[in-house]
Amino acid sequence: MPMVYQASTSVQTGSLEDGYKVTWHFATYWDALSEYYPQFLRSVLYAGSATILCLLLGYPLAYLIAFRAGRWRNLILILVIAPFFTSFLIRTLAWKTILSDGGPVVGALGSLHVLDVTSWLGLTAGDRVLATPLAVVCGLTYNFLPFMILPLYTSLERIDGRLHEAAGDLYARPFTTFRKVTFPLSMPGVVSGTLLTFIPASGDYVNAELLGSTNTQMIGNVIQSQFLRILDYPTAAALSFILMAAILLMVTVYIRKSGTEDLV
Repeated sequence: MPMVYQASTSVQTGSLEDGYKVTWHFATYWDALSEYYPQFLRSVLYAGSATILCLLLGYPLAYLIAFRAGRWRNLILILVIAPFFTSFLIRTLAWKTILSDGGPVVGALGSLHVLDVTSWLGLTAGDRVLATPLAVVCGLTYNFLPFMILPLYTSLERIDGRLHEAAGDLYARPFTTFRKVTFPLSMPGVVSGTLLTFIPASGDYVNAELLGSTNTQMIGNVIQSQFLRILDYPTAAALSFILMAAILLMVTVYIRKSGTEDLV
């Protein structure tokens, strides 16, 4: 019902004072896309970057939990989901403090000359990390990392250990075993984790609102502003459906190109 209501709203015309009527005004979609396409592209870029970082950080940890953690497995899993014990807003505000100007993180990155590189790449602004693309991507990565780790761990745990033993008996080196056995069998977890990370990250607005600036706004910020501040409900609804259609298209292509439809 909410989707039906929003679909109806997206083709309405009028104003909040005079009321809205369904006039099948589909031009709202084109107007919204032509005006806010930079935010759409920025959302895909930020969400894609955070997804890649989550995969690079999450896969080794999931592998460790599944095959090397031993009696510490349950404890590590609890630590992975521990951020969910606090609200999304509090976790993001904590990153605002961590990345504050003059803080230890910014000071350490500056002493290592990392900020010189990130500033040259356009990810930060001089010695400042807050209100930059890097801060937004860091927030997205941290907040959605558990959504990557848990599907990966579930997929890796299902792998029969005897397959690794068989690969060793065939004189396969550890990296060859990982490339030929472990990673292909964990692809359902990779696909699930990337989807569970990318989809909510692309529509997120909290991280860009609290850690970014007007130059780092994502499409979620535009939708939130159209609904709650500008009160242009048709445009907000049209943007929502454009985002949903774009995500569905990318997800469909991704699943087919990944070579597996067996999602965890």
